[in-house]
Formats: sequence, structure tokens, C-alpha cells
Amino acid sequence: MDRQCTATSKRSGERCKKWAIKGAKTCLAHGSGSKKARAAAARRVEEEKAARQAQKAVEMLGIQRDISPSEALLEEVRWTAGHVDWLRDRVKEFVRQQLVWGKTKEKSGVLDADGYPASEVTEASVPSVWYTLYEKERAHLVAVCSAALRAGVEERRVRLAEAQGEQVAAVIRAILDDLGLTIEQQQKVATVVPARLRLLASGGA
Repeated sequence: MDRQCTATSKRSGERCKKWAIKGAKTCLAHGSGSKKARAAAARRVEEEKAARQAQKAVEMLGIQRDISPSEALLEEVRWTAGHVDWLRDRVKEFVRQQLVWGKTKEKSGVLDADGYPASEVTEASVPSVWYTLYEKERAHLVAVCSAALRAGVEERRVRLAEAQGEQVAAVIRAILDDLGLTIEQQQKVATVVPARLRLLASGGA
């Protein structure tokens, strides 16, 4: 019933038995046959599809959360970099096939050589959809990286790391003081502790 044309007969009052076109409430014979009506119906179908995809994205990727602007920028940089890597792999699958043929324009209402109605179709080579997405995502990565740099995100991260380092050093000094080390052990602290901290900062075990 959801897809049945909603038009009714003026004589009998019965509902039309035909199917409404996708994205519309009427069939081709009752208002949805014009080019403008078909375009509007197609637009509604795409909007509904986008809405469903957005809902799936929310369910799969999560809902809104509290996050600082600087951290959001860094997070976007990381996600976008991952997207670029993934799309680069897809593009590599189409080596030597960067261009594909597709319809770019169609003109109706023309006549063929024998005088019968026909359509005039224009085709051209266009980049692969994966290559197009790859280029767009690369441009987005550059944009978010530039935004992060302009916002001074890296500078703030350095300051934060320095503050954390000072806190760690203070804790270590307090622990060493509580241990009551010998003079010989205290002399080794100046070389052993910094070496271990540098190893930790570089990702070492």
C-alpha cells in the first residue's frame, strides 16, 4: 500500500491500482511522469538513502561526545590519514586503468536517421571513483593538518609533554630520596634515570 499510487478516480472514487514511482506518491500517469517530477522523486530517494547511511554511521561510529577543539583536530588528522592510506590501496588496484568511460549527458526528443524518436548520449572518459575519492581525502588531510598547525596544536602538545616530564622527574627524585641511597648509587642516578626516560619516550621497552 505504501507504494500504490495515491490518485483516485473522479468517477468511482477508487484508488489507482498502479505502482507509484520511487520517491513519489503517484504513478507516471498521475503526475509523476514529467521530467521535473521524476527528478524530484530521484532527489528524495537519494535523501532517504543518505539519511539511512547517516543513521548507520551513528550506530557504527558512535554519538557526539565532549572533546577539546585541539584534540578533535588531531583526531581528524589521524582518521583522515587512515582514510588516505586505505584509498591509496584501492587506487593501486586500478593501475593502468585510471580512466573509465561513462555517460555525461543525454538529450531526449531528437530523431534518428530514419525519423524515429531517439536519445542523443554524450560519453567521456572520467577518473575512477576511487581516484576521485582519494584526491578529495588527500586535500582534506592537507586542510586539517594546516588547521591544526594554525591552531598551535603541536606547540601545546610539546608544552604538555614537558609538564608531564617535569612531574615524572619530581616523583623520581622523591622516590630516590626516600630510598636512602648510598653516595655511589646517588652518583649513578644522574646517568641511569635520564637514559631510561629517553628510552621510554622513544617507545623502547
